[in-house]
Amino acid sequence: MGRLVLNSVSRKFNNFQALLNVNFEVADGEFVCLLGPSGCGKTTVLRLAAGLVAPDEGSICLDDKKINGVNKECGFVFQEYALFPWRTVKENIEFGPQVKGMTKTECESISKHYIDLVGLSGFENHYPKELSGGMKQRVGIARAYANNPKLLLMDEPFGALDAQTRNLMQGELLRIWETEHISVLFVTHSVDEAVYLADKVVVMSARPGKVKEIFDIKLTRPRIRTSMEANIIRDSVLKSLVTEIKMAANK
Repeated sequence: MGRLVLNSVSRKFNNFQALLNVNFEVADGEFVCLLGPSGCGKTTVLRLAAGLVAPDEGSICLDDKKINGVNKECGFVFQEYALFPWRTVKENIEFGPQVKGMTKTECESISKHYIDLVGLSGFENHYPKELSGGMKQRVGIARAYANNPKLLLMDEPFGALDAQTRNLMQGELLRIWETEHISVLFVTHSVDEAVYLADKVVVMSARPGKVKEIFDIKLTRPRIRTSMEANIIRDSVLKSLVTEIKMAANK
């Protein structure tokens, strides 16, 4: 299971209303992308799902259980990689299982599985400084999956990569997601990325962040970015987003 439900969620920071009456869900095994102008509360939604902050109003539940405090059932992948520089690829991936008290044999089995899955065989003993940006993000994804989460939270994980590597990593992420069947909530500023990756795209309004529109992306996989169907959906999502970007600029 991995069903995340936000019900009438609002959150204020001092006098700043970050989110107002947000309602949407991530179904079990679903890939959902959050789009919206800067400052609309996308990252706040992720922090709420991770239990790092609590809503002022409303509720957020994972598998019908209200999230109170740090959500140990989710994994987090950051744009900045957030790897331990003093630990190798293998050691970074094994960190979570070690914290859970798993045996050395269990940790090594888990790390081998995910190293193979993300295509880093042969780099087990490399340190982050010896890896490219794309390889570092593979480690970040593998480390998140190694904790066996119900929900994977991703905050613009490919934003720092060049266009070619970004497209490659999107394909790799989908391959891993289709293998592991774990729900994903993915924040991005790219309409193209959202339409390529997601089962559902949630467009948020300019601050305070609210759900403006939800698009069900009914495209077969693997998807062709330049197909007529993808272009039609992309244009619709872009039109919805541009309106909010203009409103945000005027606030």
